[in-house]
Amino acid sequence: MARGINKVILVGNLGNDPDVKYTQSGMAVTRISLATTSVRKDRDGNNQERTEWHRVVFFGKLGEIAGEYLRKGSQVYVEGEIRYDKFTGQDGVEKYTTDIVANEMQMLGGRGEGGGGGGGGYGGGERPQRQSAPRPQGGGYGNQDQGGGGYGQRPQRQAPAQQPAPPPMDDFADDDIPF
Repeated sequence: MARGINKVILVGNLGNDPDVKYTQSGMAVTRISLATTSVRKDRDGNNQERTEWHRVVFFGKLGEIAGEYLRKGSQVYVEGEIRYDKFTGQDGVEKYTTDIVANEMQMLGGRGEGGGGGGGGYGGGERPQRQSAPRPQGGGYGNQDQGGGGYGQRPQRQAPAQQPAPPPMDDFADDDIPF
C-alpha cells in the first residue's frame, strides 16, 4: 500500500521573537512566524519579490531550543509537516488555520543575523552543557520525540507503535480537532 508524504522544507527569517508556552505536563510549545521570499523576473526583466508568511510550531525539546536561541530576524531552516485545522471561535465563527509542525530545525546565518551561530551553531558559537556529543557536519536540531535527527547521542529504544499526538493549542478544545 502506498502512503502519502507530507513534508515541508522552509528556509526563511523570523518575523518576531518566538512565543514559548508550556502545557500542563511541562512540554514546551513554541510558535514563530517565518517569512520566505522568492524573486522572479517579470516580462520587462524587472525583479519581482514575493514574501510568504508561515506559522511554525515546535514541540518538546525542539520547542525549548527554538525558544532559547531564535530571535526576530534569525535565519532558520525548518523541516516538518503541514497541518490544517478547523475550530469554532468564541464568537461562534468557524476558523481555519494552517501550521507547519516542525520536527527538525537548523539555525543559519552568522552572529550578527539575529543570533544564529555560523553554519547552524548555537548563537555565539557555544555549545550548551546538556549536549554531550560533538556536532556532526551539516546536522540539525531534531525533535527526537517526533523522529528528526539531532545533536547528541540518541538513546537506543524500541520504536513505539504510534507517536502520541501533540497537545491541543490554547485556541480550541480537543473536540474541535478533526482528526
